[in-house]
Amino acid sequence: MEALGVLLTYPMNPYLEEELDKRFKLFRLWESPNKKDFLRSNFASIRAVVGNTNVGADAETIDALPRLEIVSTYSVGLDKVDLKKCSERGVRVTNTPDVLTEDVADIAIELALAVMRRIPQADGYVRSGNWKAKGYFRLTTKFSGKAVGIVGLGRIGMAIAKRAAAFGCPISYYSRTEKPETNFKYHPTIIELASNCDVLVVACPLTEETHHIVNRDVMDALGPKGVLVNIGRGPHVDEPELVKALVEGRLGGAGLDVYEQEPHLPEELFELENVVLLPHVGSGTLETGKAMADLVLENLEAHVQNKPLLTPVV
Repeated sequence: MEALGVLLTYPMNPYLEEELDKRFKLFRLWESPNKKDFLRSNFASIRAVVGNTNVGADAETIDALPRLEIVSTYSVGLDKVDLKKCSERGVRVTNTPDVLTEDVADIAIELALAVMRRIPQADGYVRSGNWKAKGYFRLTTKFSGKAVGIVGLGRIGMAIAKRAAAFGCPISYYSRTEKPETNFKYHPTIIELASNCDVLVVACPLTEETHHIVNRDVMDALGPKGVLVNIGRGPHVDEPELVKALVEGRLGGAGLDVYEQEPHLPEELFELENVVLLPHVGSGTLETGKAMADLVLENLEAHVQNKPLLTPVV
């Protein structure tokens, strides 16, 4: 039987790459300086694509691969996969839900704590010798008991709510539809949500509707004492407006793990003490990386064996 030709779009988890190479016929897209030439040379052999939040399977890639049967993305988010094109072509799509929920929810709370308690700055204060030279670090703001608003109450949003509730935080949320199975307060608009919380956490999928869902009006509603945490996708937040709001003091602080043009982000953020910046590491633990990789591999194996996919999207 012909080995499944798998296109890996971007350097990801080393374990995943090693296992793909061991089990299938692996093609590494980044090894060629010209994507079009690479696909033109190997299209006859490639029947599967493994992408992630950096490089997925856009319409151009799908059109260049006439034998493509499945896209298995090493992520929960599907914004880098052209789902419409896959559906039209009969290409199956899988992702890696659930296994990264806990890590991403942890990071959301950690970012809120880091911003409000100025943890990176306090660490720097000790390392620089200022504690010894100048005395105690300045007072900061507590997280416990603060009103937390969550944009998107899916798996990750619920996990964030559970953690925040343990800190005694009242929880409210905004989503496309109200979730009657929860006791959390629902707000019908994100503006209303932002107006009624101290910490706003973005945890929704990226779609046309949620692109720049956090705009100037939302930031102004959150206010000069409010903190924005984004662990969803970079384009959820209007970055130029975020920079303005922070510099002008219209927003109290921000904890960010994702950005519009990763790994590039506005350099103005580097100078702000009320901002904590992470390099998209929400799911970046050894345990979760392996679990995500295993799910990608199991979906590909199931496809080859004509068995039901574990986490089908299309």
